[in-house]
Amino acid sequence: MVCPLFLCVLFRVPQPRRKVKRQLRHGLGRAILGKKEECPMPANTPRLETERLVLRRFTPADVEPLFSLMRDREVNTFLPWFPLETEADAARYLEEHYLDYYRRPSGCRYAICLRENDRPIGYLHVDDGESHDLGYALARPSWGRGYMTEAAAAVVERLRADGLPFLTATHDADNPKSGAVMERIGMTYRYSYEELWQPKNRLVIFRMYQMDLNGTWPTYRAYWDCWPRHWI
Repeated sequence: MVCPLFLCVLFRVPQPRRKVKRQLRHGLGRAILGKKEECPMPANTPRLETERLVLRRFTPADVEPLFSLMRDREVNTFLPWFPLETEADAARYLEEHYLDYYRRPSGCRYAICLRENDRPIGYLHVDDGESHDLGYALARPSWGRGYMTEAAAAVVERLRADGLPFLTATHDADNPKSGAVMERIGMTYRYSYEELWQPKNRLVIFRMYQMDLNGTWPTYRAYWDCWPRHWI
């Protein structure tokens, strides 16, 4: 999170979020960062294990636990989409956002599973655009046990070893426990901004965090430059 944990990418009014995200992947990020940065993750979601968790790819057998997570309205509070309504919706979501994605040569979209039963209790992603945005969510029965910090720390070490330059993450100011996860894995606060958040169409104050993994990088300014209301 604990409470729902998710970090969002920007969009530029009046464009939908997906369009600006696509623009960032195709060049805006380079101008903002001040240097060309192309560092694809060299493997697509390799299996990781921690003391209590297995981080692996989602499979077709995970429809039910994914639906359980994605239909929960309390978990959904800080997620940038509406709760799923049916298990068929979850099956389509699984195919479009995970199974299709795993056909790419590189990427980072994990199911967070308990070692004891291999059942997904959440997810963790790192965006493959130039923001390298970290996002995550956890089922309510698993809140408050340190699972997300444990999972995120393992992924950070994998990405550092793979040569990823940096990570960013944002959290709703009304969801400070998500920011606490960022701090526990070593991210530092950089700035805040107000975004008209879609598709829920509400004003949200986001806090942006960053962690340099390899080398020293300027603060990622895309959100700052996009949204007129911003501050340190």
